[in-house]
Amino acid sequence: MNSLVRRVFFAALLCFVCRVPLLAQEITPVIAVDHGSNGPEQQQKHYVVMVSLDGFRYDYAKKYGAKHILGIGAKGASAPEGMIPSYPSLTFPNHYTLVTGLYPEHHGIVANSFYDPDRKAIYSYRDPKAVTDGSWYGGAPLWSLAEKQGMRSACFFWPGSEAEIAGERPSYYLHFDNKIDDNKRIDQVIAWLKLSPEQRPHFITLYYSDVDHAGHEHGPNSPQVAEAVKHVDELMGRLEKELDALHLQIDLIILADHGMEKVQGDWITLDKYVPLDDVQTVGSLLYPQTEADTVRIYKKLRAADAGFLVYRRAQVPAELHYNSNPREGDPVIIPKGPALIRATAPPAGQNGFLPLGEHGYNPYEMTAMRAIFFAEGPDIRHGVTLKPFENVNVFPVVAKILGLESPKVDGSVNVLSTILVPSADVEAQQ
Repeated sequence: MNSLVRRVFFAALLCFVCRVPLLAQEITPVIAVDHGSNGPEQQQKHYVVMVSLDGFRYDYAKKYGAKHILGIGAKGASAPEGMIPSYPSLTFPNHYTLVTGLYPEHHGIVANSFYDPDRKAIYSYRDPKAVTDGSWYGGAPLWSLAEKQGMRSACFFWPGSEAEIAGERPSYYLHFDNKIDDNKRIDQVIAWLKLSPEQRPHFITLYYSDVDHAGHEHGPNSPQVAEAVKHVDELMGRLEKELDALHLQIDLIILADHGMEKVQGDWITLDKYVPLDDVQTVGSLLYPQTEADTVRIYKKLRAADAGFLVYRRAQVPAELHYNSNPREGDPVIIPKGPALIRATAPPAGQNGFLPLGEHGYNPYEMTAMRAIFFAEGPDIRHGVTLKPFENVNVFPVVAKILGLESPKVDGSVNVLSTILVPSADVEAQQ
């Protein structure tokens, strides 16, 4: 295909992708990137639709009767006692862990917001400039891995999907806008899967935040969370039905980034125990300029005994994988329980929102931080239940299903190999 014909073809395709799913209603603002067609070998491979239900705690499905999601688990695989998020059990670090197979300190998104001492700059999930700057992100997310290997991908929201990472973007993606109608998101996924085999994405992400928002505002045991669970469960029932109707080889994976716990007490403010006037802070993360300041702050906070643990960064327990990246700060503050911790208080009269539910805590000490994991499809065995496992292990099994060559990551395909049908199950990657 010569250059002019290629440009004309792609322009027509972009118009089609953006217009078809909404049937002449408001156009979903899909951004299409010209990666060319799926390679001939990739066109023969299966599909994975991975859905994140942000803040959907591991026990919510049973607790609130999410019949469609539970049905997906019964027909496929599930983790009744939950999937263990990486520390900190926050949205951006864990979403990016799920698609890279790396712990936050290895992929670099160590919190929703943090300071990088080398760049002398702050990354914030609220800052579009930072979120869309691929230089903040390490590793190779699944969509970048797919694109590099000639397989098309699409993201209807996912932290990192708006940036060029590892030299690639998804073939189709959107800038985050949580006001986009929930059902139109499913419409778009189905429209992508109705594209021609040459342009059809094989790896697709989909995201909903309803349950997380309800948990923060009303607490995990609230009627509002029950209603949010019911809502997303109905969406998943519709998605499953429409995927089945396509008669494609599609594996559906429904998971979450973290759980939720009821907050205990008011804010704990660290500068109540030690002056932090000349210290760079982001949330509860501390970045002293000198070793002397670091030691001073560490000693004062350690003596405070005020609902949190204090570690020099290098001494953070190994199981948390949070002891080697300067973006984590030093010293490192870890809550003992479901407390709200900040370095400094906002100006008088601007105390802000006091959530009733929160996350971010040590998932090895707090079961409520665990997230859901459900999967079904042609590559998933029926009726498999898993013991709790770390979420770094999702990436290698998805890469395996898609037939992608994977770099070495923190997760292992061995951990979830029992969910794969024999034709998809292979020896562990070294």
